[in-house]
Amino acid sequence: MSLSNIDIAQAAELLPIQDVAASLGIPDDALVPYGRTKAKVSLSYLSGLADRPVGKLVLMTAVSPTPAGEGKSTTTVGLGDALTRIGQRAMICLREPALGPVFGMKGGAAGGGYAQVVPMEDINLHFTGDFAAIAAAANLLAALIDNHIHHGNELGIDVRRVTWRRVLDVNDRALRDVVLGLGGTGNGYPRESGFDIVVASEVMAIFCLATSLADLKERLGDIVVAATRDRRPIRARDLHAHGAMAALLRDALAPNLVQTLEHTPAFVHGGPFANIAHGCNSYLATSSALRLADYVVTEAGFGADLGGEKFVDILCRSTGLRPAAAVVVATVRAMKYHGGVAVADLPTEDVAALERGTVNLERHLRTVRETFGIPAVVAINHRTEDTPAELAALVAAAERCGVRAVVARHFAEGGAGAEELAQEVVRLCAEPSALRFTYPDDEGLWEKMRTIAQRIYGADDISASGSVRAQIRRLQDDGYGDLPVCVAKTQYSFSTDPALRGAPTGHTVDVREVRLAAGARFVVMVCGDIMTMPGLPAVPAAQSIDVDEDGRIVGLF
Repeated sequence: MSLSNIDIAQAAELLPIQDVAASLGIPDDALVPYGRTKAKVSLSYLSGLADRPVGKLVLMTAVSPTPAGEGKSTTTVGLGDALTRIGQRAMICLREPALGPVFGMKGGAAGGGYAQVVPMEDINLHFTGDFAAIAAAANLLAALIDNHIHHGNELGIDVRRVTWRRVLDVNDRALRDVVLGLGGTGNGYPRESGFDIVVASEVMAIFCLATSLADLKERLGDIVVAATRDRRPIRARDLHAHGAMAALLRDALAPNLVQTLEHTPAFVHGGPFANIAHGCNSYLATSSALRLADYVVTEAGFGADLGGEKFVDILCRSTGLRPAAAVVVATVRAMKYHGGVAVADLPTEDVAALERGTVNLERHLRTVRETFGIPAVVAINHRTEDTPAELAALVAAAERCGVRAVVARHFAEGGAGAEELAQEVVRLCAEPSALRFTYPDDEGLWEKMRTIAQRIYGADDISASGSVRAQIRRLQDDGYGDLPVCVAKTQYSFSTDPALRGAPTGHTVDVREVRLAAGARFVVMVCGDIMTMPGLPAVPAAQSIDVDEDGRIVGLF
């Protein structure tokens, strides 16, 4: 009987976090320990690294995800361990898992098999409390808005134009749309509102894009929370909220240091979803890792059309980060799924379906190499049921695109199973590259959205209702036209229909809603049926999670 992810993680012998830090040259007095195996690294120490050389940044992305999962976080960990095994000074940077997926359908995000970051239970649950701090900051702002209105509304906030929403770090569809302030005059003014999941909050995006504590505070003050009757914007600084919000986030802003099963150092910090937010771990973690290691592997959520695009067009554009190479994770199962095979039939060999499904991989490779200009390798995340014929067909499909594909067995073998992949990544990082953006800054918001849809999604055009078009024009006129676009849409398809597999063309991307994230400095365009507060599935993962009589957590995956 094979061991589960949590069994493997709990059987591991972990180094004291001081030893992990010492391998990077980080002194004990720069650590704020959270127990024996995890710690925050002080911002004052990290700010002193600015004069050090910058390492090579490797972007981990993937094909369009499937219900079976492709193992992007697992491959990030495996590659980090493999780089260490071949003698490179390496680190990995991952997002913190949100409790919504942990208790819902997707599960945790600490890797899997013998390629995990640990302590797995801590990372997948409360960890160091960063998400609680982010939720508290967002909800404090919400409370201050309603309190200001209740106590005279000196700023003249139009209660119909309050856009700031409360947040919660679990999936709860019942809170998507709510009415606040019921119960009489003592409870404030009734109004419609709703909840988002923490990872969709603008505070989370700001947290991950901030370059310093001062930048964090400035961005928090820029958040537009409401408008007056004459449509004058009301910002968090107008409510004097940003100072207290920054105080709540001060300690959380320091990156979290942990280790892999093979003791490769890892920063796990921040956690925006890539289907409803920008999908990258914190800039502070990644930029600091680049001063501490020669190779840093970081992932962007979901496929290259979502997390990958936002990594380039939002994070790299605003911070100057430049990936030297990209790894596109693919699986035999995913290609068969995109070739039309039902989930129940994926374990059965079907080379013809796999070859049909490789159109999905081909489009992602074009995006990474031709649109973004990043050298790429395909990592085939191996599963035991993959057949030699299927693996050969997938390797051949990548080669037809001019890209090498490497079968990686890190899930079963740890870093040893990904050494060939690591060698190819090192080779790619030595090649010249010039990062390109999908659209220029001075293109209008509507045109930026259309460019993404046409160049990345293969769409013919985009559409929106008259009211949404008017809102976009208003944002353009108000001076926000230079901001990048953050697309919120289904991760399962290039289109807005999750049932359209492969690489659909000729479709139209409908922009359902527009949200200004002035502090994060992007404009969110919500497309199709995507929700910023997910719901739980019929059988949530929470039903399998438990604590035994010895206090040992079981059932996490």
